[in-house]
Amino acid sequence: MSTYFRDANEWISQAEAARLRGVSRQAIAVLVKKGRLPALKIGGRLLVRRKEVESFTPEAAGRPPK
Repeated sequence: MSTYFRDANEWISQAEAARLRGVSRQAIAVLVKKGRLPALKIGGRLLVRRKEVESFTPEAAGRPPK
């Protein structure tokens, strides 16, 4: 077994991540696509780490200050 995938309980689906954060599944997919939330693809399913989802902090909206 891969050392990256030791504990199966620490990886959750995008839908479960969305329920934890109170957002849509598509919002989680966008974060994964932008690289803001690391993911693992297994058998066509994208999985994210529960710890990463729980500790995720969104960036401030709008343009960054100069």
